[in-house]
Amino acid sequence: MGGIPLSALELAMLQAGGRPADALRETAAFAQELEGLGYRRIWYAEHHHSLSVGAFPPAMLTAHCATSTSAIRLGSGGVLAPNHAPISLAEHFGTLAALHPGRIDMGIGRGPGTFDEATARALRRGAGPATDAEYRQDVAAILSSLVDEAAPDTLPEPWLLASSTAGAALAAELGLPIAFAHHIRPQNTAEALKRYRAAFIPSRWCERPRVLVSVLAVCAETEEEAAWQAGPFAVFRDALFKGAGDAHPFRTPADAATHLFTEEERDVLADFRTRQAVGSPENVARRLAQLAAETGADELMLYTPIHDLRARVRSFELVKEHFTATSA
Repeated sequence: MGGIPLSALELAMLQAGGRPADALRETAAFAQELEGLGYRRIWYAEHHHSLSVGAFPPAMLTAHCATSTSAIRLGSGGVLAPNHAPISLAEHFGTLAALHPGRIDMGIGRGPGTFDEATARALRRGAGPATDAEYRQDVAAILSSLVDEAAPDTLPEPWLLASSTAGAALAAELGLPIAFAHHIRPQNTAEALKRYRAAFIPSRWCERPRVLVSVLAVCAETEEEAAWQAGPFAVFRDALFKGAGDAHPFRTPADAATHLFTEEERDVLADFRTRQAVGSPENVARRLAQLAAETGADELMLYTPIHDLRARVRSFELVKEHFTATSA
């Protein structure tokens, strides 16, 4: 268990009472803090037409934060292949890797990055969702374009994002390291990773199966404080499943505390939370160690949607301190 690296997934949430410019400033400050704490990498997610998640292109956030840091790896988690021309993505990330050698990742995903059908179609110039075959062709074309467009000694590190067995199968077929979204579909994690390892074909990108697992992690000095800080995400996740997750800015803990859940909604959220890592430092560290053991993860990526930047950084401080002690 010793030595499992920790990383971070950043969605650049648009906070209630704040502005997009505030979220952008916070991304750089956050990257500097996590670099100082010794986290391995930060990935930025692609989202569109949302009042809760900033529509900031991952390549631009990567460039923005790379200029204010010096060692931490940065990249996309993920850039969404169906929304872009493969050669364009290869040029963007190839340029970033040339500017910041050895620090750039390119996590590739499939989803539209929006819950609005009109926006999804606009991103694809009127086309519908990508089929399995189209997505495979897109990913293969991106990898081919990377080799053609970027210098061999400055290639970004490609990863495939997945939340299903189908995504895991594609990562195995192409010989890519996999980043599994346990924080989205934890019920799929075990089976998907089993299939990935069984079917993995070595490639120029990866010689053996390599697994990163992303997990919701909200840590505070007490269980009560952690639940308070996790409240806005509970409201956000509940709204997602009602089709309205992007309809409001990311709420404050005080506002989230006034939200009324039905009994069924509370049960669903409680079940989800048992699969994640929310609580005191000791309990979060224990849960992360358990998840790493269960999944055989080579790395854990923490998704920590806390409203206040200082409280968010404090969560990462506590996890780093206590998980290192637990896993040593």
